[in-house]
Amino acid sequence: MKITKAESFILHVPITPPITDAINVATHWGVTGVRIETDEGIVGYGYTGTTAKGDEMIADTIDRYYAPALIGKNPYNVKQIWDELRFGPMHWIGRSGIAHMALAAVDIALWDIMSKAAGKPLWQYLGGHKPDKIKAYNTNGGWLNWSKDQLIKDITGILDQGFTAVKMKVGKPDPREDFDRVQAVRRAIGDDVGLMIDVNQQWNITTAMTWGKKLEQFDLIWLEEPLNPDDISGHRKLADELNVPIALGEHVYNKYAFRDYITQGAVEYVQVDVTRVAGITEWLQVAGLAAAHDLPVCPHVGDMGQIHQHLVAATQNAIMLEYIPWIKHIFEEPINVVNGFYTLPQQPGASTTIIPRYFEEYRVR
Repeated sequence: MKITKAESFILHVPITPPITDAINVATHWGVTGVRIETDEGIVGYGYTGTTAKGDEMIADTIDRYYAPALIGKNPYNVKQIWDELRFGPMHWIGRSGIAHMALAAVDIALWDIMSKAAGKPLWQYLGGHKPDKIKAYNTNGGWLNWSKDQLIKDITGILDQGFTAVKMKVGKPDPREDFDRVQAVRRAIGDDVGLMIDVNQQWNITTAMTWGKKLEQFDLIWLEEPLNPDDISGHRKLADELNVPIALGEHVYNKYAFRDYITQGAVEYVQVDVTRVAGITEWLQVAGLAAAHDLPVCPHVGDMGQIHQHLVAATQNAIMLEYIPWIKHIFEEPINVVNGFYTLPQQPGASTTIIPRYFEEYRVR
């Protein structure tokens, strides 16, 4: 099999209603990626996720530097291709960020092609570990721009759908407001529901130590991204001092950074995102590294779960998956959660094939 064509695309999918966390205001989700054709008629789709900003730089990287290098290659040599692109022209100016997000899209498309050619869903092609279902936790009711009343209404509504774990955003200018909101949610959902909180990097070490201690009383599953993602020593201090486990990985872009977090004891839930590290090839390496240290993997879903459902289902130490349903309607086989569990895809591939109607409707040219 040979690659005959590779071309980038940008889709902007509306988010209704718009949401905010402590960093971002999002009205659309950017689905920026690549469509790869082969001489056997198999087409692979891979993409990364953005807040619909900067997509053109990712697409330009794919078209200028990655796509030309793919022509004539055998997609089954995915690891060789990964190395060649990783250490190609973009290596000089970017070993994370845009360069890695573009490489992630390419790598995902190649794994999509291989599993389609094998006639297997990706989770089975990788070697299934959870062949029936995987646990989901819901993030889509805990946004920072919700009033406290709306926050409680949405989260309790999520529980009515069968979810047993939810995540909410914190990071208000006054941490006392965060405390009040977390307290209100815990009272509303009771003690048996899993509750996580996500700071989106807005605290410094003093704030995190002070308010992390105060929030311990609410029996949190984890405290997510409390500090700048480059501050490994700060996260290590929090992991040592707090009784709330530290979760992070959304803004950690390569296996070496994860290695340092893990070996220094600075992370307790590894949230490696296949659209931020350089695709499935590197994601599997990080998951294996976490397994070697007996750490659980709970991915951040920049892909909104389409690809990660396969990876979690194929990975022993991946214990559950975030659920955000913003873009599922654009795919031929969308994510599906029933009573708080993902049902696994059955179609061959990585569940990344986009319905032509939505490919045209949301495309940014």
